[in-house]
Amino acid sequence: MPANTNAAPDPQRMQPRAAWQAIKALINDPEDTAQVFTIIRAMSGPALRRGYERFRLTDTGRKILEHDIDLVDTLRNRDALRAMPPGSFGRAYLAFVEREDLSADGLVEASEVEQESYLSDQHARYGKRLRDQHDLWHVLTDYGRDELGELCLLAFTYAQTRNRGIGLIVLVGIVKFIQAAGTGVVRAARRGYRDGRAAAWLPQQDWEALLQRPLEDVRHELGIGEPLAYRSLRQTLATA
Repeated sequence: MPANTNAAPDPQRMQPRAAWQAIKALINDPEDTAQVFTIIRAMSGPALRRGYERFRLTDTGRKILEHDIDLVDTLRNRDALRAMPPGSFGRAYLAFVEREDLSADGLVEASEVEQESYLSDQHARYGKRLRDQHDLWHVLTDYGRDELGELCLLAFTYAQTRNRGIGLIVLVGIVKFIQAAGTGVVRAARRGYRDGRAAAWLPQQDWEALLQRPLEDVRHELGIGEPLAYRSLRQTLATA
């Protein structure tokens, strides 16, 4: 029987050629967010499946999967975020996206430039929820959206997810950034990775509930350390 050339690609199969093409495009245009998702899809292997299996066994995971809760619905409701208490995680997130001129749908649009392939609807629910947490992690870790901040947050994310696509982006970013920042970028990225390992497992968190709480309390509860190496290097670069 001839092979079905129209079959969807196996989401666990590594695609190094596609990853390399996307890396070259990302180097040429660091703002091309869609290439990040292409690299992650091409090189993630079984990371999403492993994460899903861990997620579905948690109380939050069971609730999200059973009731089809979509995090982006909460993140796009700016009136509800604005009504949260001063000092809350939700208000800090709102200030972040308004300051950076972002929207909760921005990551959705960037990730859907190419059709996503998942093992099941529940795997898709987990994968999309993980995607939509990215800017929440920015606020929690206090890593900025500058190139160095994104690099450090991706190192943190790699420690949390063990997604080889993310790890590859971090390595490429270090090689590129080291020319301008010196070996300090290695220390900053390593600190991001270590903080990611030390923190609670963020993919399982009930973000809808945590947004209501004081940001500093959430950071303390989840074991989020201050990004000291990032701040120091960023200040050095700003004054150079």
